[in-house]
Amino acid sequence: MSAKAITEATGKDILNRHLNQHGAGAANCRFATVNAETDWSKLSADQPWLLTTPLVVKPDQLIKRRGKLGLIGVKKNFEEVKQWIGERINKDQKIGNAVGKLRNFIIEPFIPHTEAEEMYVCIYSHRSADTILFYHQGGVDIGDVDAKAVKLDVKVDSTLSLADVKTTLLKAITDASKKERIAKFIYGLYATFADLYFTYLEINPLVVTADNLYILDLAAKLDSTADFICRPKWGEIDYPPPFGRDAYPEEAYIADLDAKSGASLKLTILNRNGRIWTMVAGGGASVIYSDTICDLGGASELANYGEYSGAPSEQQTYEYAKTILNLMTSSPKHPDGKVLITGGGIANFTNVAATFQGIITALREFQPKLVEHNVSIFVRRAGPNYQEGLRRMRDFGSTLGIPLHVFGPETHMTAICGMALGKRPIPQVASVEFSTANFLLPGGQQAQADLKEANEAAGLGSADESDGSATTNHQQGQSNGANSSFNRKFFSNTTKAIVWGMQQRAVQSMLDFDFICRRDEPSVVAMVYPFTGDHKQKYYWGHKEILIPVYKKMSDAIHKHKEVDVMVNFASLRSAYDSTLEVLEFPQIRTVAIIAEGIPENMTRKLIVEANKKGVAIIGPATVGGVKPGCFKIGNTGGMLDNILHSKLYRPGSVAYVSRSGGMSNELNNIISKATDGVIEGIAIGGDRYPGSTFMDHILRYQSDPETKLLVLLGEVGGTEEYDVCAAIKDGRITKPLVAWCIGTCASMFTSEVQFGHAGSCANSDRETATAKNKALREAGAYVPDSFDTLGELIHHVYGELVKTGRIVPREEVPPPTVPMDYSWARELGLIRKPASFMTSICDERGQELIYAGMPISEVLNKDVGIGGVISLLWFQRCLPPYVCKFFEMCLMVTADHGPAVSGAHNTIVCARAGKDLVSSVVSGLLTIGDRFGGALDGSARQFSEAYDTNLHPMEFVNKMRKEGKLILGIGHRVKSINNPDVRVKIIKEFVLENFPQCPLLKYALEVEKITTNKKPNLILNVDGVIATAFVDMLRNSGSFTSEEAQEYINVGAINSLFVLGRSIGFIGHYMDQKRLKQGLYRHPWDDISYVIPEQYN
Repeated sequence: MSAKAITEATGKDILNRHLNQHGAGAANCRFATVNAETDWSKLSADQPWLLTTPLVVKPDQLIKRRGKLGLIGVKKNFEEVKQWIGERINKDQKIGNAVGKLRNFIIEPFIPHTEAEEMYVCIYSHRSADTILFYHQGGVDIGDVDAKAVKLDVKVDSTLSLADVKTTLLKAITDASKKERIAKFIYGLYATFADLYFTYLEINPLVVTADNLYILDLAAKLDSTADFICRPKWGEIDYPPPFGRDAYPEEAYIADLDAKSGASLKLTILNRNGRIWTMVAGGGASVIYSDTICDLGGASELANYGEYSGAPSEQQTYEYAKTILNLMTSSPKHPDGKVLITGGGIANFTNVAATFQGIITALREFQPKLVEHNVSIFVRRAGPNYQEGLRRMRDFGSTLGIPLHVFGPETHMTAICGMALGKRPIPQVASVEFSTANFLLPGGQQAQADLKEANEAAGLGSADESDGSATTNHQQGQSNGANSSFNRKFFSNTTKAIVWGMQQRAVQSMLDFDFICRRDEPSVVAMVYPFTGDHKQKYYWGHKEILIPVYKKMSDAIHKHKEVDVMVNFASLRSAYDSTLEVLEFPQIRTVAIIAEGIPENMTRKLIVEANKKGVAIIGPATVGGVKPGCFKIGNTGGMLDNILHSKLYRPGSVAYVSRSGGMSNELNNIISKATDGVIEGIAIGGDRYPGSTFMDHILRYQSDPETKLLVLLGEVGGTEEYDVCAAIKDGRITKPLVAWCIGTCASMFTSEVQFGHAGSCANSDRETATAKNKALREAGAYVPDSFDTLGELIHHVYGELVKTGRIVPREEVPPPTVPMDYSWARELGLIRKPASFMTSICDERGQELIYAGMPISEVLNKDVGIGGVISLLWFQRCLPPYVCKFFEMCLMVTADHGPAVSGAHNTIVCARAGKDLVSSVVSGLLTIGDRFGGALDGSARQFSEAYDTNLHPMEFVNKMRKEGKLILGIGHRVKSINNPDVRVKIIKEFVLENFPQCPLLKYALEVEKITTNKKPNLILNVDGVIATAFVDMLRNSGSFTSEEAQEYINVGAINSLFVLGRSIGFIGHYMDQKRLKQGLYRHPWDDISYVIPEQYN
């Protein structure tokens, strides 16, 4: 939702900070807020005016007409205000059909004034303008303000002047000084309204005294999508729920998830104790499911409204499902049990299997509680990878212990509602339609060409083969009053497009669609992505690979591809406005599709004005796009190839539709393909309040197209565009049969206002309700079903009549063309297998959270296993005993550094001083590790192990090594000796002897040390030797490894790992130290080099 109501206190706080910066000249609003937690003593201390001023008190919970309802206390002192609030706080209050508790109040100083000083001001935005209402009388008895107030429209592309305010709005104000002050106030108020992205701002009354202007009562809404622009000016905004519905922490949690996600996650709790719970995919589908449940008599038991869409991840879906299941199973049990309806339309790009896996994980977690609450689950879904998703759900359902019924696109979308409520029988075996994209076998590319020739010979070729997509459709006659931007065909089989954004999957989907439509060339000729340099991106055309250029600048793409007339804009909500404005500067672009959801309304309205000036048609924002079967599709419209083939979108039919919902457009493709000869064109105009194009723009296009025989409109609650369609039917501009249905009929059954998934789907008056619009469409002459459940049946009936009368002559069905399936999807569907290039057994990042050797990262942190524990998991695939983890950490600490003089540190320092980066410098130090420096751990472990395992006496071992002329690795030190022992060795040795269950190899090494130090005092057991032998003792005697595993770790050189990891810490320290000290390039001094040059050759 974009336009969200704010409390009176929030609105006045914003105006206090910004209104007078625009010269409004109003008094600051003094107020105090009170709730159940308020400390009255502190409140009066912080705001002493409360004790000295007559006060006004009222609830601040989005309640309209508080004065008429007796919910305002006037001219009370502080103690009386406390008593007034105490009598009402947390008490039930009935307002209309809504019953709620009064929890939040606002206290203000009483402003003495006469009725003559009360006035009314209101500003609200709509598609083409901002309207300012002014009436010279205000207050609770103002009456019908729409009939009384003077109106001034400020067009989107114009500015407000003081003269306009005075001459249009203030005619009834005769006092020149007063008129000037009010004019400046309204001018400043409007400037604040526009600057801070208000969508509604009502002041009643505005009190104008001789010396000041006071804002008494205020109601306001903000465009919440403008948060990324206005947060510094707004501050933190808390959007309260409508009166009669409490704010739940679960709703706030889902709202937070939604804000942090590119997907859409919505949750509204309607009845905490209801027995019917929904978990629906798609904004439009979620409304239709609620409609159907209410139509079937389930309104009073419907527990929640919500939706998940926009390809949420498995983890996000899990969190969403877990929240709903927790709500469902924490409320009281119901004698009839509870039902969970997990439904959705046919997804365009959401991976059904991935989202279902998140739901399955949540169901598994709540399985005992679901059984306890006698829950029945009904599932219906389709879209990308739905076959695998439904299979997983069915398989899991057989183990869940409660009824779980699973259906796919073969079942009408809302049929499961009737099943869940006992109004419709549950089929024992679903008639599953198994379909997937046809494979293109070797030679298929030529077969494709042969099939195309055969079809053309039979008159079954693609639609619009001779039309360029930019050609204006002059032959169609009058424009019927439509925007001139729309008096043409949008797409043909030669349409060429530029895609803004690195949307590889969407582009490949468009190319695959082109291919099965038998287009001669791809529709996407270029991409624009400003975050990389110019390059080319590889895609598939059939089974061939092609390259599509990617440009950094839009101008380069446009100038190099003069044939392009469509742009598909995948820019984010933050950059979609600028990127669209940029492309509107190029006259060759005639159609722009804006996919992003959440573009601020002011920006969208400006885009609409600019596009109309340039004669450019905009589809969106907040849309999946549209499709012209046999010709062109926008982005992810139509979903995967299996759905495109199933819905026969590869060739034109006779039915054109327009919808707000992108997800429901796919469901319409399915319904129309089953009920008629298929779709000829379908557009989803987008769910925002101000879509770039309207229902009428497209319906009149369809009316003018002789190939379109039947029109379908899927409207929704909110807005009044459907009444334009009614008028066009009545005055004869629409003569073709129109089947129409507006979703959102359930809204009138709820006791409090509910904002549905789309920003525009909220009724602000009775006229905007879905029920009123369906009634008006039926009376105007449109075919209107009783519910969405019977929409397909009605379309089939009207289509049958057109066939009977000869207005539609069905064509012979052509076999669907073949196209290769992407490898990734073929593997996802289990159709192919391929040996993996890599294998791993220590870490898995694919699921809900990172896993180290079977332990989730949350558990790693919660158990505080430390670095030693992480080493045990990632190096040894198991949790080793705490003393082993401590040993690892001690080894890292004692090996972290040994000064700048050793070879590894020296190399790191030299590289750092040569200006090399961190990684290069550290690697240069690590490369010195070997038998002579640091890397003796592995060699030492092998030598001592072999000697011990062959029962060599320590003296025999020493003699053997001397005889072979080999050094005993791990023995000897350049500086330390028996008289100057290495403290590091002492610490490790004492810890091992005290904590390890057995340490025979270390003791063996200590016996060897006694012999070697008798020969030379510096032949001590050094750090390498003590760590190496202790490491072997740990492997062999901790009880965590078999003897074979222990030997394998010794053989693969694992023991050196501790020195490598530990010394990396020191190398990084030396690098940072040199950079911090700003040391220059190192050059070794001559006097430290012995130059031994051969005598000159004679």
